[in-house]
Amino acid sequence: MKIKIKNKRKNNKIFNIFTKFFLSSSILILFFWFVPIFINFANKNLQHKEFTNNSKNILNNVLKKDNMFEEDTSSKSSEIDLLYDILDENNSEINLVRYTTNEINALFKDVKYNLEDVRKSKLVKPIDIGLLPNEIKKIESVKKRKQMFIQIILPLVIKENNRIRIDRKRLFTILNKNSNSLIEKKWLKKKYKQYGVKLHDLPTLKIRMDEIPVSLAIAQAAKETGWGTSRFALKGNALFGQWTWSGEGLRPKNAEQGHDHKVMKFHSLKLSVRAYLRNLNTHSSYRSLRKARTLLRNKNEPLDSLALSGHLDKYAETGNEYVKVIQKIIIQNNLKDFDEARLMPSSKDLESLI
Repeated sequence: MKIKIKNKRKNNKIFNIFTKFFLSSSILILFFWFVPIFINFANKNLQHKEFTNNSKNILNNVLKKDNMFEEDTSSKSSEIDLLYDILDENNSEINLVRYTTNEINALFKDVKYNLEDVRKSKLVKPIDIGLLPNEIKKIESVKKRKQMFIQIILPLVIKENNRIRIDRKRLFTILNKNSNSLIEKKWLKKKYKQYGVKLHDLPTLKIRMDEIPVSLAIAQAAKETGWGTSRFALKGNALFGQWTWSGEGLRPKNAEQGHDHKVMKFHSLKLSVRAYLRNLNTHSSYRSLRKARTLLRNKNEPLDSLALSGHLDKYAETGNEYVKVIQKIIIQNNLKDFDEARLMPSSKDLESLI
């Protein structure tokens, strides 16, 4: 009897040890199984993350769809909303000086600004000429007229692209943060308005807030103004023939009856360039251009003006013929030489560094 009782106690002890070990192991396994689930739930629901760095994944998913994401999420912005900052500057009371061709040539010579050097060095003098010279029409040499036109427009396009590049870098900084300051939120709200994007639609804002190749901008300006000789360019600083229904503008002489649009006037050439970039970056007609540009960005490839120009068939009534003309201008004038050009710092920029 004593031996049986002893064996029974021994068996119970072994059973208790095994039971405790099994329970402990089960609890440990369940703990490590539930912890990742809880952390994942907490990250999604308990932390208030305004932005997360998944924009590239979102964009990649967007670009795989038949329709662009921005098509369904764009806000219905009016011309006044999209161009409000440009329209404000258009009302500037500062009178710009209209220099003559001789004065401009003398300035270019003094600062040693010529296109051949730019093609080699890829550096452009920071010259801001606000108005085209009236005498540009009288330059008999087509080559010299084109040269002057490019020299005037080139720094303006680069400068406006720089503004977008700085904004884009700031947007990327915001995308890489888990939360944002009040100043950043106000800045985002302003950019949503400028680019006609619904609040918090960061993927669409990232698609729209981007540069246009310099060569493409110069080619379109050349085509729309006859290399700076058109009435719209000389009287309204309109380099790209941008239409308006609400802003101040010039009515086309051969406008069809019932068409009440005008070509928008600008206070300076700079504002015309800014409005052009805003137009290509927001109007639904150029959605395919923005999609093509984003695909190039995702492949880390340079923005190709010849490839992107293929998406401008809706810019003019001539459609594909317009595209061919733009591409011809780019090729014949070697405008792609300027795509990598950068603006040299101005004296003001240098002073700020000292």
